[in-house]
Amino acid sequence: MSIDPFSWIDEIAETRARQGLTRRLIAIRPGAPGRVEQDGRPLLNFSSNDYLGLAGDPRLVEAAGRAAGRFGWGSGASPLVSGWTEAHRELAEAIADFEGAEAVALFPTGYAANLGTIAALVGPGDAVYGDRLNHSSLIQGVRLSGARLRVYPHGDTDRLASVLARDQGRFRRILIATDGVFSMDGDLAPLPELVALADRVGAMLLVDEAHGTGVFGDDGRGSASALGVADRVPIRLGTLSKALGSLGGFVAGSRRLVDHLINHAPTLVYSTAMPAAAAAAAGEALRISREEPWRRERVHEIGRRLRSRLRAEGFAIPDSEGPIVPVILGEAAEACEAAAFLRESGLLVPAIRPPTVPRGEARLRISLTAALEDDAIDRLVEVMRGIREDRGRGDRRSDPE
Repeated sequence: MSIDPFSWIDEIAETRARQGLTRRLIAIRPGAPGRVEQDGRPLLNFSSNDYLGLAGDPRLVEAAGRAAGRFGWGSGASPLVSGWTEAHRELAEAIADFEGAEAVALFPTGYAANLGTIAALVGPGDAVYGDRLNHSSLIQGVRLSGARLRVYPHGDTDRLASVLARDQGRFRRILIATDGVFSMDGDLAPLPELVALADRVGAMLLVDEAHGTGVFGDDGRGSASALGVADRVPIRLGTLSKALGSLGGFVAGSRRLVDHLINHAPTLVYSTAMPAAAAAAAGEALRISREEPWRRERVHEIGRRLRSRLRAEGFAIPDSEGPIVPVILGEAAEACEAAAFLRESGLLVPAIRPPTVPRGEARLRISLTAALEDDAIDRLVEVMRGIREDRGRGDRRSDPE
């Protein structure tokens, strides 16, 4: 009898199921703006990071179609081989102008931008200081680099300062890396304090604006702009797949930084470039976001209103800003039950569970977009009220997975 070398997978799957942490893929079909269909059921969509409502905008579709007709769909190679087209160059120049930066490096995804940038900047003998709630891509970038990872409590710059003082002289290079807007909590990093710390100790500072680009700041440049320090952050990362509704990631900074990344970031050097059509769509989205500031004003407006109404209903809503509205429920099973009830009521709101968030902090993550109408917000609050009433009675529902 042969030995099954994959039996360990079954054991992990059983443990995952017992803990209510099993996930599965469910295909959706786009509907009207702010709506999708899942398993044939029409749903109001409170799950998307398409914050400005641009992913399905006909202007992006047209821009992508024109580029696909000219360049084909796949880029066919790394940017350093033959994957870099006029569409990529035009996008990089447009982002550099938008960011007020000397240059921009493009990556196939935002995850790849974080991974490759950190791996290009630090290595063995160096240290990276990261917020406890940083995105996985930042953490994995440190692991890929071989640098030492130092984690400080969320938003605690005093603790970070003490650790930096203790470590003075121990490492060759030091990098402070943080989300600008934290994806599961929706709060902003204390960037003015981090900028001051980096200046004082001579550290490189990297801010991931994945959830900030297009949404925060009067100019839409992100959390660093909203907090008045964008021009003091030397490494600014963003994604093209959220508020800009396309695909890809970028790093904005000095010419020498971008030249270094082009030559040393493994996820740029060894990855096929994003399709030219995606670059063209992102460029069109960037243009629209600059010309139609009402889109980001809208998501902030409905975000403030929704937080106020849910808190009035007794829900635990952490301090946050913008389109991300977390509702802390506690255990994974409770979050799954709430998400199932919402889906039964015609609303798509994801349950976020460990390891994405710490144990005991499972939640609903409500994502708002400019495409959502006021009556959709009213409906969400109405259904959430039903969840609160059921919690008060101790009602339980089965895990949807």
